[in-house]
Amino acid sequence: MASRTKKIDDLLAVLEKTGADPLRLSVLRCTRRFKRSWVDLAEVLVEVRKTAAYRDWGYEDLYTYCRDELSLRKATVDKLTASYHALQTHAPQVLERDGITHAIPSYEAIGYYERAAKAANDTRATDGEGGDGRPPAVLDELRRAVFDEGRPVTELRKRFNPVLHPKSPEEVRLATITTALRLAHKLAEVLPDIEDLDPEQVTALELQLGALKKALEPLAEPLRAAVRKRRAAARRRPAAVAGDGAGG
Repeated sequence: MASRTKKIDDLLAVLEKTGADPLRLSVLRCTRRFKRSWVDLAEVLVEVRKTAAYRDWGYEDLYTYCRDELSLRKATVDKLTASYHALQTHAPQVLERDGITHAIPSYEAIGYYERAAKAANDTRATDGEGGDGRPPAVLDELRRAVFDEGRPVTELRKRFNPVLHPKSPEEVRLATITTALRLAHKLAEVLPDIEDLDPEQVTALELQLGALKKALEPLAEPLRAAVRKRRAAARRRPAAVAGDGAGG
């Protein structure tokens, strides 16, 4: 990280001396402050994309510019700009915060909310539900946790995943069996390293653990197949919704 920061500092010093484009300088300065305020960086990246200013700076596209000059990966650029657009859509008042007296949510947390809101919209479209389009109570709670309370994404996942992404009975059973397999494998690995343990007892336990793993694997395989099928269907669902809306 230090080398990236030095690279940006050195480039910024050169461009400031040569009277570079103010927007280009702004992007570099915001990148330098990225850890403190991702919103500033996202805002100018959106501006750079909108105006295609990177072309005047000798770059073919936004991603090449961000990679070569700002040391930002494509995935990071996409997350930043998408989260900024989500703020504009769902909580534009957050853009007025200074980030000190009123915290700004992380872009990861905003991305989590955006995906949850999109999934809820897809579900309503698929089910053909009417109503006034208000999000369910859990989305209201998630919205408060993200935009008002500024909860980190790790806490959001722990708190909301069981509701937003409930596991099927097959997933629950598979998780239990997978845990048992992992523990059995680990125990078989460490048993020989335990000093003063009766070698005959170690051998007997290893045989029992081997038998346990052989018994668990046939139980796990059909569950894995069921989970793969369910997840594949879930991935196809948004496309099906879009297709339904395109007809007629």
